[in-house]
Amino acid sequence: MEKIFNFTFDHFDSLEAMPEADRTLVEAARAATAKAHAPYSGFRVGAAARLAGGEIVSAANCESEVYPSGMCAERVLLYNLQTSYADRAIESLAIASDPAPRECYPCGGCRQTLLDAEHRQQRPIRIIMSGAETATVVGSAEALLPFSFKL
Repeated sequence: MEKIFNFTFDHFDSLEAMPEADRTLVEAARAATAKAHAPYSGFRVGAAARLAGGEIVSAANCESEVYPSGMCAERVLLYNLQTSYADRAIESLAIASDPAPRECYPCGGCRQTLLDAEHRQQRPIRIIMSGAETATVVGSAEALLPFSFKL
């Protein structure tokens, strides 16, 4: 039996066209790229989350001498939030990179970790994937990983 999977997303041709709260979160993710430790790839990624109550927390990717071992910005942020802010729901999460010629999308491991966070908090997380001039926003990690791993 054939089935169809559909999802909606918002695309912004200009970051200025985004709601102010989303632009603020993208700017926090961009600022976090300066904290990245990426001596091997040279690809610095930042992630920022807005928690219930409005607080913004950010993190960056960290590479290791045993490259490609390391951790993406999204997972660094999500694991920190799980241990330090476990009682606070994540409302939105923005991802940015430096260099940023195109939008920064999460890898498969990060997509699953985002979905795990949604399952724990029992509510979706808006994900903002930004580039130098554009951004795409999905309402849930489930849109990025429709056939997810579930225990």
